[in-house]
Amino acid sequence: MERRDVRTGIVGLGNIGQYHAERLLDLGVPLVGGMDVAAEARRRFSRRYDVEVYEDHEALYDAVDAVIVTTPNRYHERYAVAAFERDLHVLLEKPLAHTPTSAERIVEAARESDACGMVGFNNRFANTVEIITERIASGDLGTVTHVEANYVRRRGIPGRGTWFTRQGIAGGGALIDLGVHAIDLALYLLEYPDVEDVVGVTRSLFGAREDYAYLEMWADDAGPAGFDVDDSASAFIRCSDDRSVSLEVAWATNRPTSHEFVVHGTESAATFDLLEGDLRFYSASDAGTNHLVDTSIDARENDTHRAELETFFDHVTRDEGIDESVEQALTVQRVIDAIYRSSEASQPVSLTE
Repeated sequence: MERRDVRTGIVGLGNIGQYHAERLLDLGVPLVGGMDVAAEARRRFSRRYDVEVYEDHEALYDAVDAVIVTTPNRYHERYAVAAFERDLHVLLEKPLAHTPTSAERIVEAARESDACGMVGFNNRFANTVEIITERIASGDLGTVTHVEANYVRRRGIPGRGTWFTRQGIAGGGALIDLGVHAIDLALYLLEYPDVEDVVGVTRSLFGAREDYAYLEMWADDAGPAGFDVDDSASAFIRCSDDRSVSLEVAWATNRPTSHEFVVHGTESAATFDLLEGDLRFYSASDAGTNHLVDTSIDARENDTHRAELETFFDHVTRDEGIDESVEQALTVQRVIDAIYRSSEASQPVSLTE
């Protein structure tokens, strides 16, 4: 089987669905249809891509071999489980779901299916990340002990009143939107050790304000009544063998924007910007005389979503089953839930009990 043989549909025809559609066409994967409950989204998608569109996912599933699910978080379970039960291959946008219980049901369906499954952690495919993981694998960093993970916007609430800012649909705010990327990437660089305990604080300091000042949003602003989630979070995640992650995420703060990750190793450390690259390595040596070594790497930017799709369809064509990202996404979901619970209880939460 080759990519051109995998009839693919998209569930959820908003911006991210169209984003994936463009890349399917670039990769030569047949886009044969789309599904959305909104009539206008269906009309727009049909006009743009000249494919069949459906109001019901079962009708779409009759026509495809694989689906990409890009709906709001609350509906991930419905569409992903139905696809896995029909042995359709599934690429599911992050996060896995809006709650850990829903996420567990998705993973169970994936385990029982004969199809391939993958979760859309596209940042893993950045050239900077691939360089670092190769350096880690070769031993250049020694033992990686800690990752500082920052995903902070100065003003970047997606749109008050959209599903992103509704607890019942999204399952949370900045933590589940941005934190899922930061937590996954930090644990990925640590090679996904067992998470032992979590302490965290979530806050809602800006989104519910009448005088929230901003320069732009990605949707119309419905005002504070349309905001009932967190807009920032701080956490510390302790893993096995004393490995750890410090996390800072925010949709809105009064500090500079930052997407910096710092990877601490016993032989070398690395810093990089999650969105812009800027990769540097830091070490010290006593060769000749004691000195410090700073190395800047010019890492060419790449389309991480395209690379993600290439990997997914490689799994499909090689019939490799569920990708490790599915089980790892469940770990991320549990960590996010633990941060929320820690914040509510004002105490650490164990994940080993």
